[in-house]
Amino acid sequence: MRVLPAGKGMALAELDDLPQTLGLLASLQAEPLEGVSEIVPGARTLLISFDAHRHSLQSLAAELSRRPLVMPQAEHGTLVEIPVYYDGEDLYAIAALLNISPDDVVRRHTGTDWFVAFSGFAPGFAYLTGGDALLRQVARLKSPRTSVPPGAVALAGGFSAVYPKASPGGWQILGQTPLAMWDLNRDPPALLQPGHRVRFVDAGQRPAKLQKPPAPLPLPAAPDLKGPALAIRHPGLQALLQDLGRPGQARHGVSASGAMVPSALRAANRLVGNCTDTACIEVAQGGFEVQSQGDTVVAVTGAAGPLTLTAADGRSWHVARYAPLALNDGDRLQFGEPEGGVRSYLALRGGFHRMPVMGSLSFDTLAQIGPAPLAAGEVLAGRAQQTLSAVGDPTTPQADLPRPGELVTLDVLLGPRTDWFTREAVDLLGTQEWAVTPQSNRVGLRLQGAEPLERAVMSELPSEGTALGAIQVPANGQPVLFLADHPLTGGYPVIGCIAPWHLDLTGQIPVGARIRFNVVAGFDPVSLPHRTE
Repeated sequence: MRVLPAGKGMALAELDDLPQTLGLLASLQAEPLEGVSEIVPGARTLLISFDAHRHSLQSLAAELSRRPLVMPQAEHGTLVEIPVYYDGEDLYAIAALLNISPDDVVRRHTGTDWFVAFSGFAPGFAYLTGGDALLRQVARLKSPRTSVPPGAVALAGGFSAVYPKASPGGWQILGQTPLAMWDLNRDPPALLQPGHRVRFVDAGQRPAKLQKPPAPLPLPAAPDLKGPALAIRHPGLQALLQDLGRPGQARHGVSASGAMVPSALRAANRLVGNCTDTACIEVAQGGFEVQSQGDTVVAVTGAAGPLTLTAADGRSWHVARYAPLALNDGDRLQFGEPEGGVRSYLALRGGFHRMPVMGSLSFDTLAQIGPAPLAAGEVLAGRAQQTLSAVGDPTTPQADLPRPGELVTLDVLLGPRTDWFTREAVDLLGTQEWAVTPQSNRVGLRLQGAEPLERAVMSELPSEGTALGAIQVPANGQPVLFLADHPLTGGYPVIGCIAPWHLDLTGQIPVGARIRFNVVAGFDPVSLPHRTE
C-alpha cells in the first residue's frame, strides 16, 4: 500500500487492485477510524478526508496498514434486477473485439451477477465489478461521445455501469434500460448502492416506442408564507442559492458543492444575525437586482464593487458592503460589476424559506442537484424570525481581491500524482504563469500556459476520487483547478492541490487573471507493507 498526500487533511490510499480497495473500504466502514470524515472509493484507491490535528499522513498510513483487506462477499448484498434492451450502438463492435457473437455478449452480460463497487462520475452512476471475465477486456472509446442517453448500459475498463442521465461519456454501449437510476423522490435517490448485487435481464426487442419511465413527482414547494420576502428583478449572469453544501454524500456519487467563498457566506450571515451556515444568494459578476417585499434586513459580502439602493420614491444612493442594511418595502438593491473578485453573497435575516435537497439549498451546477438558478420574477420568502442573534457590526472587506489581468499567487501542496509527471513539468508548474480562460466556471478554473505539463507515466489512470482544489491535468497538459462543483471522481492525474488557506481566493479569481503556483509542500508518499493478522 502507498498513502499519497492529496492536500491538507486529504490522503489517497493506493492499493494493488479493486478487491483490496473494497476490502479496506469495508474495514473502515465496519470499524470507522476516528478523525476520518469521508471516504471516496475509486478503482484501486480510497480518497480519505481526515482531521489533520489528529493524524499526520504517516500516522494515518500506519493505521491503514493494520486493516484487513477482505473483500465483502457479493452474494450477501441486496439483489437488483435491471431489464435491458440489448440494441446498443457498440454491441457489434464489442462482439468483434472479443471474437464472439452479439448474442454471446448478451448471454455473458446477463449470465452472472455484478457487484456495486463504488459510485462516482455523476449522481447515481455506479461502477459494477464482477461479471464475465471476457467482458472485462472492453476498453473506453478512444474519443468519448458528446452525449450518452439516460439509461445507457455500458462496459469499459473492467466495469459495467448504467448512465443515470444524458451526459458525455466514453464507455461502450450495450443497450438501454427504462429504469431510473437516480430519483430524488426515492430514499435513497440512487437505485444502486455499494454492496448491492446487480443482475441484468434481457428485455427482448425494444418496443416501437420505448415507454418512458414515469416522470418524478415535483419536489415539495415551500408553503406560501405571508411576510417579508425578496423578489428577483434581474438575476444577472448567475444567481444561485448556496450554503455550505452537502458533504457526506459520496456513497450516492454526490459531491459537497456549496458556496465558492465560504468565508464570505459566513460573514454575510453574521452581519444579519443568522447561523453562519444559512443559505445566501451567490451572485456572479454584476447586473443582479432584488426588491424588498415588506421590511427586511440584508447584508452583502464577497466581491468588491458598487452597491446601489433605490427607494420606492425613486431616490438612489450607494450603500456599503460588509454592513447590515435595513430595506423598506419596495426598496431595490442593485449590484454593479465587481471591481475586484467575482462572487458576492446576499444574506437575508432569518434565511430563505425553501425546501432543502439532500439536506442543502446549494445548487450543484455539474450534478444539477438543488433549487434551480434564480430567475427574474421569482420571490424568495423569508423564514420566521424567532431565535436570531443581534445584527453584527460592519466589518472590513477583504483587501486586494483579484482583477482581470492581474497576477494571483496560490500556494500548492504537491500530490497525489506528482510522480506521473516529468521533473521538468513539476518545475514548470511553479515557474510558469497560467491564464484563466473563459471556459472557467463553478466546476473549475480552466488554465492555459505557454508550455503544457508533460507526463512521465502515459498509461490510463483508473478512476479515483478528486478533492476540492485539486489541479488535474488532462491529456493536453493544460491544468484544470477544481472548484466547488467538481466531479467526485476523475480519470486524469492530479499534480497538486491548492493549500486550504487559498481555497476561498480561488473562488474570486476572474477570467483573464493570471495564476502563479507557489509550491509550499513537496511530494512525500508513505509506502508500507500491509499486515493482515
